[in-house]
Amino acid sequence: MTSRDHWNDRPVLVTGAGGFIGSHLAEQLVCSGARVRAMVHYNALGLRGWLDDSDKSESMEVLAGDITDSEFVRQAMDEIDTVFHLAALIAIPHSYVAPASYVRTNVEGTLNVLQAGRDLKTPRIIHTSTSEVYGSALKIPITENHPLQGQSPYSASKIGADKLAESFCCSFGVPVVTVRPFNTFGPRQSARAIIPTIIAQCLAQGDLIRLGSLSPTRDMNYVSNIVDGFLLSGSTEKAVGRAIHLGSGEAISIGDLARKIADLIGVDPRIEDDPERIRPARSEVDRLCSDASLARELLDWKPGVSLDDGLVKTVQWMRKYKRLYRPNNYVT
Repeated sequence: MTSRDHWNDRPVLVTGAGGFIGSHLAEQLVCSGARVRAMVHYNALGLRGWLDDSDKSESMEVLAGDITDSEFVRQAMDEIDTVFHLAALIAIPHSYVAPASYVRTNVEGTLNVLQAGRDLKTPRIIHTSTSEVYGSALKIPITENHPLQGQSPYSASKIGADKLAESFCCSFGVPVVTVRPFNTFGPRQSARAIIPTIIAQCLAQGDLIRLGSLSPTRDMNYVSNIVDGFLLSGSTEKAVGRAIHLGSGEAISIGDLARKIADLIGVDPRIEDDPERIRPARSEVDRLCSDASLARELLDWKPGVSLDDGLVKTVQWMRKYKRLYRPNNYVT
């Protein structure tokens, strides 16, 4: 049975389904035949994030609420076979300003999912981590055994969430898989991320790109690769209890990434450091590059879309949706 056969008629919940990765994952689960319950963050306008633009949303049960509401989370998880937990606050710069909100959402929200999973005996929970939990790598490539370093309030909150997931698996036998994507990019990503920031500026003016530090290196992965990793993590029994990297194993500096994107779009911009965009010196993560051999071993996973091909797809999408981006504003 293939991973996609596994999902046919299976009841699943995706928290954070209105977001970047969550919306792509929810759509793919629909395409794989799953019965998808999509949790989105409640707002007074009734907006459902990217699901408002999805032709698959009518095939989902969409619930609006808040991951920090334990009773709401419990109700959303009732009679669910697999939970993909992606709901989180993710913007690193904003975590310097409002760290308590990151603890409430990322730590307490994850606790709500785990506690409900324990009580309801949910067969599988896929918890979403981040490569930011490692801070600046002490050794490259980074394995799952690398020490965790909370170099920002965001990363600290995700470390707390990861350790809660680990503890519920060890203490109570809750079947948790921790998926740790390295830097994901693709259509629908917000301007808080580096690739949409670069593309938006190249498309808007083309003569100047303003960025933070240019020297940090990142391991970039197209969103469909990450979605495949989530699906395999949910359908592979030997993944339970493990933290698993989803990464390319290749790193590129922010400066080189900007030049690559500019060449792809056909512009020759001046690239400037913008002091407003530079993280505090001890908080900046200087290098990230994954060792994804465990994903290959346990999940038979590897990236299907290259960095270059993913950038082409992302640029094409952003040309169509330029109105959603404000290239002259720094979005935190």
